[in-house]
Amino acid sequence: MQVSILRRRCFSRSEGLSERHREFWLRFWGTRGSLPAPRPSTNIYGGNTPCLEIRAGGVVYIFDAGSGIRALGAALQKEFGAVSANIFFTHYHWDHIHGFPFFSPAYSPGNRFAIFGEPRGSRGVREILAGQMAMPYFPVPIEAMRAHVEFCDVGPGTRLQVGPAVIRAEALNHPGRALSYRIEYRGRSIVYATDNEHGADANERLIEHARGSDILVYDAAYTDAEWKALRKGWGHSTWQEAIKVARAAGVKKLLLFHHEPSRDDRALATIERRARGLFRNAAAAREGRIYRP
Repeated sequence: MQVSILRRRCFSRSEGLSERHREFWLRFWGTRGSLPAPRPSTNIYGGNTPCLEIRAGGVVYIFDAGSGIRALGAALQKEFGAVSANIFFTHYHWDHIHGFPFFSPAYSPGNRFAIFGEPRGSRGVREILAGQMAMPYFPVPIEAMRAHVEFCDVGPGTRLQVGPAVIRAEALNHPGRALSYRIEYRGRSIVYATDNEHGADANERLIEHARGSDILVYDAAYTDAEWKALRKGWGHSTWQEAIKVARAAGVKKLLLFHHEPSRDDRALATIERRARGLFRNAAAAREGRIYRP
C-alpha cells in the first residue's frame, strides 16, 4: 500500500494555511439513496446520490461516488487547480459508484488520488470500478483516467493514518456488506454509517464504532412503518432507529441520510421535526451544507 506518498503530499499542503483551512468539517454533495431525485420539490435537502466531502487540516477526504461527485470534482478543480484527495467507498452498489466516471479531476495528469475500498472475492477496488466503465455499460475505460491513482484495500477493523486524520473501518449490515468509516482529527470525530439495516448485532457493533463521536451520519431511508410493511431485508434503517443508536452511542449530532428518492422536502422536514422532538441535535442532511463537529 503506497498511502504514504499521498499522505505526505496532502499533509504538507496544509502547512502555512490559515486556521480556517485547518478546521474539521463535512459537506454533503449527495444525500439521496438508490437513485438521483432532482426536482423542484427536493431542492432543499438535495437530489444527488451519496457523496460526502470531509476536510481535516486542509486535506480532502471523499466518501462514496454517487452522482454528487461530479459537482464536487468541478469545485475542487476550481479551488485547487491541481487536485489531490483520498476517496473511500463504503460498498459498490450502483448509487455509491455511478458518479465515479464523471469525476473530472481523475482524467487530468498531475492530479493524485488514493482510492480505498473492500475487495470482493478476487477483485479489488480497481477491478470493480473498471467493470462499470467497460462496454456495454460505459464508452470510456478506466485507463482514460490519467491522474496518478493508488488503489488500497480496506476492510472491517482497518485503521489507517491518512494525512492528519485517522480512519477506522467497521462492517455494516447490508446485502454484500458495506463499511462504516470513523474519521478522527484533533480529538474530534465524524462517523459515516450509511446502508445499514438495524438489528441487535448490527446496532451493537455500530454503537461501539460511533461511541462518543461528534457527528453520526446514519442511514435513515425509511420510517419504522415503511420498514416493517415491506422493506425488511433490504439493507436500510429508519430515522427512529437512528435516534436509538445516537443515544446509545452518546453522539453529539445526528444527521439523517440516504433519503428515500420519493420523499420530498416537505416530508423530510416533517421527519426532521419529529426527530428533533426526540433527539435535540438531529437534522436531515442537506446537500451543499457544511457541518462542523
